[in-house]
This record gives sequence, C-alpha cells and structure tokens, in this order.
Amino acid sequence: MKLWRSLSLTTRTTLLFGLVALVVMGVLGMYFYQSARVALELRTDTQLIGRVDHFRRLVDNVYTVSELEQRPLLFETMLGAEEDVLLFRRPGEAPFIHVNPANLPVPTLPVVPFGVPLTRQDVHRIVLPDGTPVEWVLATAKATESGDAVEVVAAHPLMREVQMLAVYRARILLSIFVAVLASTVLGYLVISRGLRPVRHIAERAAEISPANLSIRLSEQDAPPELRLMTRSFNAMLDRLADGYERLSQFSADLAHEIRTPVGALIGTTQVTLGQTRNVDEYQAVLESNLEELNRLKTIAENILFLAHAEHAALVIERSDIALGDELNKIAEYFEGPADERGLTFNVKAAGVAWVNPVLCRRAVNNLVVNAVRYARANSVVRMFGEQDARGAAIVVENDGEAIPSDQLARLFDRFYRGDVARSRFTESNGLGLSIVRAIMTLHGGTAEVSCPKSGVVRFELRFPAAQVA
Repeated sequence: MKLWRSLSLTTRTTLLFGLVALVVMGVLGMYFYQSARVALELRTDTQLIGRVDHFRRLVDNVYTVSELEQRPLLFETMLGAEEDVLLFRRPGEAPFIHVNPANLPVPTLPVVPFGVPLTRQDVHRIVLPDGTPVEWVLATAKATESGDAVEVVAAHPLMREVQMLAVYRARILLSIFVAVLASTVLGYLVISRGLRPVRHIAERAAEISPANLSIRLSEQDAPPELRLMTRSFNAMLDRLADGYERLSQFSADLAHEIRTPVGALIGTTQVTLGQTRNVDEYQAVLESNLEELNRLKTIAENILFLAHAEHAALVIERSDIALGDELNKIAEYFEGPADERGLTFNVKAAGVAWVNPVLCRRAVNNLVVNAVRYARANSVVRMFGEQDARGAAIVVENDGEAIPSDQLARLFDRFYRGDVARSRFTESNGLGLSIVRAIMTLHGGTAEVSCPKSGVVRFELRFPAAQVA
C-alpha cells in the first residue's frame, strides 16, 4: 500500500488500465480457447460416431462375416488416422478384424444394441497413462448371412487435437501478452496526454506566492472534469487573498494604534527627563503616561479576546436574562456620558434572551458606546429588545451622520473607522464592533448594521433560541 501511494497518478492509472486490459483479454482468450476446444471435440465425436454407423451398415447390408475377415485392409483405409483403432468381433470372442497400430488397451465399454442410433453420450473418453485422451465407441451390428451379432469397436486418440489445442493456447497467451503490453504503453501515452492540463494547473499554482496572490487558474482552458476543482481552487485563492489583505491591514493598523501611545509615552518621558522637575510635574507626567498605558492595555486585551474568540473552540455558559432589566441597567450606566452631549435613552424591551450575561452585556455596551460617540447632539438613543420563536433580538439605534453603504459592511472590521473626525469626542481604537461580532459568533447569532432611513444607524443583535435537551 505504501508503494502504491508513492506512485504517480499516471503510473497508477496506467497499471490499472493494464490490469483491466489483462482481465478483458484473458476472458476473451479463455472464451475463444474453450470455444475451439468444444468445437474440436464435437467434430471428433461426430466423425467417430459417423464412422461406427458406416461400419454397422456395411455389416448389416453389404458384407458377410467371411467377407469382412478376407478384407481387413479395406477397413484400414477407411480410418481417419493412422493411430485409429477398429475392431470387429463376435461377442465374447477375439477380434477377427484387428486394426490397432499403437496396441492401445481396449477398455470395457457399454454396448449400444443393434438398431439403437448412436449419440455423443455413447462416446467414452479414456485417458492413457501418458495423458493422451482416447475416445471409444462400442456398437452391435447384425451379420447379413446369419444374423449373428457383430461388435464394432472404434477408437480415436486425440494426440493431434491436443497438439493443435496446445499450439492454439500458446498463440492466445502470446496474443494476450502482446495486446496487454501494447494497451499499457498506449494507455500510458494517452493518460500522460490526458493529464497534461493537471500539470499545467500545477505549474500555474507553483507561481502563486504571497507576493503573487492575484494569479488565478484558467477555467476556460481546463477540461470539464477539472473546472469544478479549478473554480474551487480560485475561490480558495480569493479567500486567502482577502484574508492576507485583512491580515496585512490589521498589522498596519495595529502598528499605527500602538505607535501613537508609545510615541506619546516616549515623547513626554524624554521631555520630562530633559531637566529637573518638581514632584507635581512628575506626578502629572505619570498620570498622562498611565492614561496611555491603560489605552495600550485595552488594545492588548481586546486583541487577545478576538484571537481567543475566533481561533479557539469555546463553549460558553448561557442563561436566561430579562431584556427589559438588562437594557435599562445599561442605559442608566451610560447616562453620565450621554448627558455631556445632551443625549437621552428610550428603552422598550420585553421577553428573555438565552445568552452569556457577561458577553452579552459587553456587546451591548460596545454598541451603546458607539451610539453615544457618534450620535447627533441632543438626540435620542433608542434601545429595543424582543423575543420571538427564533430567539431574541436587541436593537441599538441612533441619529447621526449618514454612513455610505460601502462603509456599512466594513464597520465590524478590526481598526476600521469610517471618519477619523467622528472620533473627536472619545478615543477609539476601532475594535469595539469587531468584539461585538466575535461575541455573536460565539453565541451562534448574527450582528447586522443598516440605515433604515437617512441619518439613522441601526445595529441589531440576533441571539438564537434556547436549545431543548
């Protein structure tokens, strides 16, 4: 099996093709050989039966016993071959005509009575010690002059037939060998040519690298059997290219996000160390550095959470929470930041949701933070919650600047911010909505954003219903 797996696809297919050719040719050769053998045996049996019938008629209608005894040479000339046996005898007596050139032992045979026609069942085959088969027939005739019974014994050694079949068998075997060899060689050439598109695909695929992810396999040049594979391979390349682009963008955004607080830390530290400061000045610098360090900590924690949520097979614990109570608590928690911008909350919720309370609260908090950050001043942030047969839904809606449709789909991407100017009220690292989507993925739910009308941004979280054990 290990050797078979190490062979190329062309070699495997060629060997299988040769095996199929060997089986087919072998079956055909056996069929032709058996057909020739059966035909030869039928011909031999028919000739032997016809010869005995002819001698019976001679005894019955033409010659007397005395005439038969006087003309032994006449019957020798009537035999089909030099090795054939012909005996005429009265029952229980020695033959009065004895033609047996090879002195074959005469076996005890069943007698076919006078008047009974001979059939192939009356032909008996005896195999000699040297392996030569001999066919025997024993039949009774009536003498013309006296009506006495005369036994006619005829035999035919199948030496020539055996030799003929041996030659025929050797030719069949040679033909099978030549045919299988030719089929295998031709099959290899045909298969090699047929698999040429696979080699072209492999050569094209070898050109693909992180620097050349735009290369795609040609579906038009591929045969129909390989188009599905080519299409699937191209789709995989599209996903890899998209993932690689997102990873590159993520790396660039991460470096940018970290560079800002690190640069601020280095700058303030260098300025502070440039000259001697009093205790209050050092304390102010440390407080500023602490803010930047907390920002770095938040970025690191968020990135670790996203990595853990997306790449680990997490099983979260869930329980039922009252949507009304939960959303009212969140609204009360954010009343302070909302009052600074003149925002108010409008909460309408009923039913329960089957969720992980901590993760669900974090996802809704991120949506509320986003709404408070980008809502139009002195407007209302609307929060809805409902339960239906499919599960539970939480909606956070705010009035603000219109978001282009091409940016809506990217709001959940890491570090994505449609407009940097919109972050002027609160520092944002662009990971909040990414965390929301990761939390919903852990719940097996969905997170969607839409603009039902101009100037209205609507985020909807859909949690699945509780599973019944």
